[in-house]
Amino acid sequence: MRGGSKVYVVPHRFPGIFIAQGKEDAIVTKNMVPGESVYGEKRISVDTPEGGKIEYRVWNPFRSKIAAAVVGGIENLWITPGAKVLYLGAASGTTVSHVSDIVGPEGVVYAVEFSTRSGRDLMSVAQKRTNVIPIIEDARHPHKYRMLVSMVDVIFADVAQPDQARIVAVNAQHFLKTGGHFVISIKANCVDSTAAPEVVFQQEVKRLELEKFKPIEQITLEPYERDHAVVIGSYRVK
Repeated sequence: MRGGSKVYVVPHRFPGIFIAQGKEDAIVTKNMVPGESVYGEKRISVDTPEGGKIEYRVWNPFRSKIAAAVVGGIENLWITPGAKVLYLGAASGTTVSHVSDIVGPEGVVYAVEFSTRSGRDLMSVAQKRTNVIPIIEDARHPHKYRMLVSMVDVIFADVAQPDQARIVAVNAQHFLKTGGHFVISIKANCVDSTAAPEVVFQQEVKRLELEKFKPIEQITLEPYERDHAVVIGSYRVK
């Protein structure tokens, strides 16, 4: 996907995300580090009227739960330019890099990952992206990184643990502002492999409600991920 006359980039309805219209449409984010791919993703360079160039990176919904939710048609993402985001389960930083593109230089992504192996990749993503703060810690113990993280606007969680509702809740108590938002990816068989996915999603939503979260929307991630749902909502609202 080279740029030039064949590809047009237009804003998506979510600020900070764009649509590249060419032979096939793709969602893209404006590359904060032009000339660099993070995980081998395609880059598109578009000429500006002033004679410069803007580079975008293709965001593959098969590689990212957030991209899958965006393409799937969620109503609100809440991760916007300038936002402060706490990202639990950052893995190697592939999706983190796109969140970094979206929030831009005014925003910040606190990226928490427990695995030291993934953490090494995350560290190298953060070296080039000044708005990513890598935290190699267990998200079950937010007190261990409370000195590193400020109050945030949004928590995104992809921790794939049976007690993930509780993990998100303890982090929200520490860091999520009142009236802030959460975006949680739920992998059904990580929570309960014996129950039907729909039942698991329902149970998790109930657990979240008990923790002062107000789920507003839920979407399954087919065809990009099997038996996954993303739940989005607000925190400590009347």
